[in-house]
Amino acid sequence: MADNQMDEYEAQSQRIRERMDRIGRKIMIMSGKGGVGKTTVTVNLANALVDMGCRVGVLDTDLHGPNVAVMFGCRDGELMSEDGHTFIPVKPRENLSVMSLAFALEDPDAPVIWRGSLKNSAIRQFLGDVEWGDLDYLLIDTPPGTGDEQLTVCQSIPELTGSIIVTTPQEVAVLDARRSVNFSRKLGVAIIGVIENMSGLVCPNCGFEIPIFGKGGGKRMCQDMHVPFLGAIPMEAGLPNAEDKGKEWITEPGVHPSAEALKAIANEINNGTACSTSRDTSFLGTPSCKPSACASCTSNCPSRKKQ
Repeated sequence: MADNQMDEYEAQSQRIRERMDRIGRKIMIMSGKGGVGKTTVTVNLANALVDMGCRVGVLDTDLHGPNVAVMFGCRDGELMSEDGHTFIPVKPRENLSVMSLAFALEDPDAPVIWRGSLKNSAIRQFLGDVEWGDLDYLLIDTPPGTGDEQLTVCQSIPELTGSIIVTTPQEVAVLDARRSVNFSRKLGVAIIGVIENMSGLVCPNCGFEIPIFGKGGGKRMCQDMHVPFLGAIPMEAGLPNAEDKGKEWITEPGVHPSAEALKAIANEINNGTACSTSRDTSFLGTPSCKPSACASCTSNCPSRKKQ
């Protein structure tokens, strides 16, 4: 029995490698603390990258709170398979593929009461048994913290491009974000950068910005820990409502500072002005670690942009 289980594990690992080889950049999006807007960032970055012409997949590994489908407006999607083994991702729009446990839940109010082994198996199945196809990006939305889900992602994808860490300016959120930075370093995963979400509330009437959770905490952490800072996203009153209705916020009519900030961050990631070096982390925090230096880089980093 043990030999059969090992054989199946190795076969699954091979399927994961084959699937991931067809994807350009595999990015894990983390937060040390819950409620900082990590899924909001994931969904909006995905839409922004698609708008830039990229083929994007989003994997929701927040198994206890799978909200990606709601924000993409595809909560009625179903987990489909043509052969009983390979799953077909839901496509809310052209060039966007989404996979979430939410598609397999008959009752959206049902809790997912799973231990670590079941969660690990589900994530590996989503990586290896979903027909992701050829993608430019796979954004992997993870739950808060540095536990089973993040560890499974890191250990299952040896060529993981890196992690993006989301925080708010509030000190308690920054403290937890620092743990996510150190988690990435301990696992040998490059830190693409940190995003400071909820960085002030923009008044919809006068445009005055109110620092509800403070301001600049994420950027100061980046300077202290020598990691890239990707940008700050202000709060806006219309954003939660758009997410609840599954609307694409970055194309909503009107002037929206948060949408502009999200598009700027997506542009920075896509055009190579943020760190992308993968397992070789010896350059982290130095000017050498950025895609613009890839042409002269002598490492065998698998995530370098083709020159």
